[in-house]
Formats: sequence, C-alpha cells, structure tokens
Amino acid sequence: MSAQGEQRPVTVATLKAMKANGERFSSLTAYDASFASVLERAGIDVVLVGDSLGMVVQGVETTIPVTMDEMIYHSQLVGRGMNRPLLMVDMPFMSYATPEACLSNAARLMKEGGAQVVKLEWGELQLDMVRRLSECGIPVCAHLGLTPQAVHKIGGYRVQGRDDETAAKLREDAIALEKAGADILLLECVPMELAKEITAAAEAPVIGIGAGPDTDGQILVLYDILDIAPGKRTRFSRNFMVDNDSIEDAVRDFDRSVKEGSFPTAEYAFK
Repeated sequence: MSAQGEQRPVTVATLKAMKANGERFSSLTAYDASFASVLERAGIDVVLVGDSLGMVVQGVETTIPVTMDEMIYHSQLVGRGMNRPLLMVDMPFMSYATPEACLSNAARLMKEGGAQVVKLEWGELQLDMVRRLSECGIPVCAHLGLTPQAVHKIGGYRVQGRDDETAAKLREDAIALEKAGADILLLECVPMELAKEITAAAEAPVIGIGAGPDTDGQILVLYDILDIAPGKRTRFSRNFMVDNDSIEDAVRDFDRSVKEGSFPTAEYAFK
C-alpha cells in the first residue's frame, strides 16, 4: 500500500521507498496554513516553503530579497496547516554563504520553522556544506540546474545542461552531492533526457520542475497551477484550474496527473 493510502507522515525514507517501488510522488509550494491544509487533503506528498514567496506573495522580481526570518515565519504557518506531507524549506539567498552560517540557519529552519528538510541551491562551495549538514543529522535537498538565487550570475532564467560539457558537469555534481549526503535532488529547467539519466543513476529521490516526465517526483509553484501568480506563467507549468471547479479539485488533479504519469508531457519539458 502506498504512503498516501496509509496516511502516515511522509519522510525522506518514504520517498526513497517510493522511488524503489517505482511510485511517483507529488510536490507543491505553500506559504500559509490555509493552502497547506488544502494540499494535505488533496494528497500532496511534499510541501515546499519556497523562497518563490518573494515573487508570488511579496511581489518582488526575484527570490533574492527574501530573508531568513521570513522563511521561518512562513514555514511556521505552513506547518500549522498540515500533518502528513514532508515539510521542505528553502534556505534563502546568502544564508549558507559560509559553513558557520549554513549550520546556524539550517538549525533555525528546523528548530524555529519546523522544517523537516532544508533545500539549498548548488554551487561549488556547497559540497562540504551538504556533507556537514548530513553529518549533523539535517536532511538536505540539493537544487541543481537553473538556480534562481544565481539569476544575475547566469544571465537570466535559462535552461541548463544543453551542451555536452554542462550536461556532464550536472551529472557529476548530482552524484557528488548524493555521495556527500544529499537526501533529495531537485532538477530545475534541464533537458528531459539529462534529467532521466540523472534520475536513473541516483539512489536518492529526484524531483523535477521543468525537467521532463522521468523524475521520481514533480514540483510546481502552487500559484502557477492555480493561474493566480503575477506575470506570465512559466512554460513548464500547467493551469490546472481550467478543468476544475475548485482549488482543491485542481490540486487533486495535479497530484493524480503526476502519479499516473500524465503530467508533465513533452509539451512542458525541454529538449
């Protein structure tokens, strides 16, 4: 029986077992208790308190202005609204620039915010930090591919890993992060064949966003699937409100579509 059928709290071990059994899992962002309760009722497995709150809640242009105190606050709100889903929380920009800051802020997210997994974006300095967090018993999700906190460095929101050199680097980085102790890998905006290869090579569960249909789990920004986010919706996100009469029905549709493998299709992926 699946973790959803048993209604037991989802853990990192749950996701690893689902991967081993070939079961897909669903993930969405949330930023408050009300939406968190909807996601729980709809069967979502992993809820991410994303620093995307900067854009969809606060109305700023990037994730960069979001602070640690804001992430803790929104994590607290989301945690009050649900029990079953795994609660994953972004470490905001510059909150893990040094090993000391990384450990301190990850501890704050868990102790004050109630996070069960912390997520950080991959850069050359993060390998040792992932290893140290893992040694301290802190579950880690390593975010590769398009890393929004580095938007100004990489020159915009662009697909990553399209040429042989960068694709090889992404493969190497993913395995290195897993060996360092990353419990979950998240691939954003990478070609679907590359995401498929990384997912097959990794023992850790792999979550995709704009990474094609072959990752173990799929995540989108909640406000995008409800078509209420400001600005233009990303091409890899689908409006699930079109065919549904309520927010909860739309979230259930997303969950079902991910788990049966009908979303995402190639239309919502990159080659």
